Amino acid sequence: PTKPAVTPAATSVPATPSLVSTIPTTTAPATWYDLYFTTPQYPDKPEYHHGSLDEQLVAFINTAVKTIDLADYDFDLANVATALAQAAQRGVRVRMVTDTDTLTNEKNEAVQNAFSILKKAKIPILDDQRSPIMHNKFLVVDNAAVWTGSWNFTDGDTYHLNNNAIKIMSPELAQNYTTEFEKMFVQHTFGPNKTPGVPYPVLTINGVHVENYFAAEDHVANHVVDHLKQAKQSIHFLAFSFTSTVIGDAVREQAKAGVNVAGVFETTGSETKFSEYGRMKQAGLDVLQDGNPYVMHHKVFIIDGREVIFGSFNFSNNADKDNDENLLIIDDAQIAAAFEAEFQHVRDVALHPLKK
Repeated sequence: PTKPAVTPAATSVPATPSLVSTIPTTTAPATWYDLYFTTPQYPDKPEYHHGSLDEQLVAFINTAVKTIDLADYDFDLANVATALAQAAQRGVRVRMVTDTDTLTNEKNEAVQNAFSILKKAKIPILDDQRSPIMHNKFLVVDNAAVWTGSWNFTDGDTYHLNNNAIKIMSPELAQNYTTEFEKMFVQHTFGPNKTPGVPYPVLTINGVHVENYFAAEDHVANHVVDHLKQAKQSIHFLAFSFTSTVIGDAVREQAKAGVNVAGVFETTGSETKFSEYGRMKQAGLDVLQDGNPYVMHHKVFIIDGREVIFGSFNFSNNADKDNDENLLIIDDAQIAAAFEAEFQHVRDVALHPLKK
């Protein structure tokens, strides 16, 4: 997605959370995850383009000893491509899945330069070769740790868009993502054609309850709705694209039941007849259009200040029925607090929009 512009440095809630900007912490550092948010600035300046998620991902790639599997929808970061090439050169098996529209985007020089680096390193790249999109943004290192979130591996996603990413140290979760990756890379199946299921759709990491689902095979929208219906106090959300009637209905029903609902929609597309923005506004819900002159790219629900639903999965029928997507549902107060701080920051920008 391209809209005008705002620039981020990374806001990070890492395993030893060096929490950035607006994100407070009152609990002990985590030992099993690093959580990051971009911090767009506007107007943009070239000197802002350092120190964000791209450099964190490079550091993660540099830890690889045996394997790297990545599935990424959009890709133009030369430093990430170089890190992957260097990994391959030191003997790491590197494999990539991407979307055909990205791989064949001859008009974007940065995209082609990044892929050129990978091709020169003889890294195998498989594209989906179909109209629905391979929309994942994940990377698995050494079958032990996973990077995922809303963030595409591009300069724009890093330094213009509001995004999130998380690195989770868990062999079981890594096995889920490797299984999903190989459905695409090895079996050459995508979207609804993939065989349902991964080894650990529900798992416990460091005492924390985690659920992990993939589209289109896992009926992801149903899982989102199931958790929304369990909300007792609040539902806060950030939505790049929110056109799913079934998810929208669940939010409105909870609002009618007395649950506090508040959300921020990406402005682009929010005023079309397909968007849930108008219906929620008409129902009197506390929903806003974002104030980032570029794009608010999150896909997040925060439930009762305790549970977070996030990943590459937009709240749309295309994401649920056709695309390749991944979703995490994590029941953890510290992670929820970090996402709530990001929600409040994005909401504040929506209330006081940045000027073009």
